Amino acid sequence: MRRSDARPWRVRRPPLRRTAAAARAVNPQVRVERIGREGEPVVIIDGFAPDPGRLVAQACAAPLTAGGGNYPGLRAPVDGRYCDEVAPLVAAAARRVFGYHGRLSFDRILFSLTTTPPAALTLAQRLPHVDAVEPGRLALVHYLGERDWGGTRFFRHRSTGYERIGPDRHRAYLDALAMDLARDGEPGPAYIAGETAMFVPIAHVTARPNRAVLYRGSLLHCAAIDNRRPLPADAATGRLTIAAFLGAT
Repeated sequence: MRRSDARPWRVRRPPLRRTAAAARAVNPQVRVERIGREGEPVVIIDGFAPDPGRLVAQACAAPLTAGGGNYPGLRAPVDGRYCDEVAPLVAAAARRVFGYHGRLSFDRILFSLTTTPPAALTLAQRLPHVDAVEPGRLALVHYLGERDWGGTRFFRHRSTGYERIGPDRHRAYLDALAMDLARDGEPGPAYIAGETAMFVPIAHVTARPNRAVLYRGSLLHCAAIDNRRPLPADAATGRLTIAAFLGAT
């Protein structure tokens, strides 16, 4: 990854109601990486939430259910307090990095526990994806697990060269992908972990406890899962993240 800001910038949190553990939390550290040929920004924030332990405990008590859509695991909504705690930090990054100075809305905030074994993945789950093609859409992944169950990889589509799929590219990308699949066949039953006939990785954000990554929803990406490791269906020990999907103007 190419760094656009060699010196991490710091954001001081606004006053919040905190637990004793949160009171000991350090101020978050933010850095920006420019990735791939298109130089799209990816924001990496360490020390993201003031009390990540509370979030893990909340996830352990939540009724996690099948995520639906193309998510390979279990999900449950996150309470509104989380938004109150992290919104000022996310808004600062949206302004400074992505140029959004208007309204920022959290459309969905979900505990996400990756549990689907490679052999059970659908085709869509074996390919990189985008979260949205519309402009003004941001996505955030907040890693909560103590163990490194895998971060996030970003990809380039080989035949088109696309790393970002906006509305102007969406139809062309889908047509090209259909041609790729007809020519090369479907990928095997595994999480994408490196170069393939159709995609090449351009960046990898490693997972660390209480690290978040913020990026445009139109970037091709996928969870960086080790296909050799069983994925526990336990929020306390497994690949637990919070996924947030935002609109910005």
